[in-house]
Amino acid sequence: MNHKNDKAGMVKIVYIEKVKSLFKAFIVRSSIIDMTTIVHFEIPADDIDRARKFYSSLFGWKIEKWDDPKASIDYWLINTTDSKGEKGLGGGLIKRMHPQHRITDYIGVKSVDEHSAKVQELGGKIAVPKTAVPGIGYFAVCLDTENNDFAIFEPNENAK
Repeated sequence: MNHKNDKAGMVKIVYIEKVKSLFKAFIVRSSIIDMTTIVHFEIPADDIDRARKFYSSLFGWKIEKWDDPKASIDYWLINTTDSKGEKGLGGGLIKRMHPQHRITDYIGVKSVDEHSAKVQELGGKIAVPKTAVPGIGYFAVCLDTENNDFAIFEPNENAK
C-alpha cells in the first residue's frame, strides 16, 4: 500500500466532514488575514485536558472552549501573546481524529484555485479539494512533496 495515498485518503475523510465548523473560529477572531502567511494552526491531542495544561504551562497560552452551537465537534481556541503581551497567531486544539493527525498550519491565500494548481505543478497533491465554508471562505488541504499536510485558506464572505 502506498503511504501517500493512504494519507491523502485519511485526510480527505476527516476534513471534508469536520473542518467547516472550525474556520469560523479563527476567521471571526482575525480582523485582517495576511496573505501567504500562516493564519491559524491546529494541534490534535489524544487528551485535551492534558494538552491544555501542557501548552498553557509551557507558553502561557490561553486555551478556551469555543462555544458555537453550530459546531459539529468540540474545539478549543488558543490565544497566544508575545513577550510584550501583544496578541499573536491564534490556533486551535482538537481531539486527534486518526493516528496520522498532526499539527496543521493554515496559510491565507488570495485564491485557493490558483494555489491548488501551483501545489500540483510543484509536485504536491491536493488531499481535499476546494471546499466552501459558507459565509467564511474556501479551503483545500494539500500534501507537499515530503508528504506533510497543510491547508490553504481564501477568505470570502460570499462563499457558498
